[in-house]
Amino acid sequence: MAIERTRLANERTFLAYFRTAVVFLSAGFAILEMAALEEIRPLGWFLLFLSPVILAVGAGRLVYIRRQIRKYYQ
Repeated sequence: MAIERTRLANERTFLAYFRTAVVFLSAGFAILEMAALEEIRPLGWFLLFLSPVILAVGAGRLVYIRRQIRKYYQ
């Protein structure tokens, strides 16, 4: 039962990374598309480039923790 909770917690953590990446991506697009936000355009580009990095970190952690769980519990 504890192993299953650990696996589910790992998946929830990945989903949190995924959610953050989607929010950064959409915020970056919104900043770039709105003419009223012209002065913070570099922030929009930064968010667009940061989004896949956050997703990659989350996916990497998901795989790493999954391997650790398999290593110690099976």
